[in-house]
Amino acid sequence: MSSISIIGTGNMARTIGARATAGGNTVEVMGRDQFKAAELAKALGGGTTTGEWGTAPAGDIVIVALLHDGVVPAVTQYGDALAGKVIVDISNPFNPTFDGLAHGAETSVAQEAAKAAPAGASVVKAFNTVFRQVLEKGRPDVFIAGDHAQAKASVEAFVKSLGMRPLDVGGLKMAHWLEGAGVVTVGLANHGVGNLDFALGITELPV
Repeated sequence: MSSISIIGTGNMARTIGARATAGGNTVEVMGRDQFKAAELAKALGGGTTTGEWGTAPAGDIVIVALLHDGVVPAVTQYGDALAGKVIVDISNPFNPTFDGLAHGAETSVAQEAAKAAPAGASVVKAFNTVFRQVLEKGRPDVFIAGDHAQAKASVEAFVKSLGMRPLDVGGLKMAHWLEGAGVVTVGLANHGVGNLDFALGITELPV
């Protein structure tokens, strides 16, 4: 099983933390508000611990469960404390109308986080195409992107421990298109599907 640190105390942090503990992983919660972090750790149970914001995370995999505009500042603030870690960005940088990306360039939050990360850290994009309730109750496909094979292998093993299927879409530049896929999921939720109880996935023809 994996050793996980979660930066953030919101709904996605809670959901991923719950699935992680249920999957037998070691979990640490880190939040700017130490009281909220402690309350979340208590709610998750399973030996979940809390770490002090900005200090070296205990987990080998660090899931940054923050809104998109908080990811790069957090990675920057943690700095060398993230050296040697696998950093997982789960964010979706939606524009105000949720029909496009907040950044105009062909980049991604994950790519910008990689620029801010210390030497030896690896950034992987994952989980951004899965709505929270599906992550909580379902077994969706989880698309991942990253430049480092070992980092992706670690994230794939973690995803499998959650009872989900990891699917590698390629290098970290593909994170831009995963963020675009996040926009597609919102469009489907608002139009073709009409609810949030679904996730994008891959259907394979039988051999």
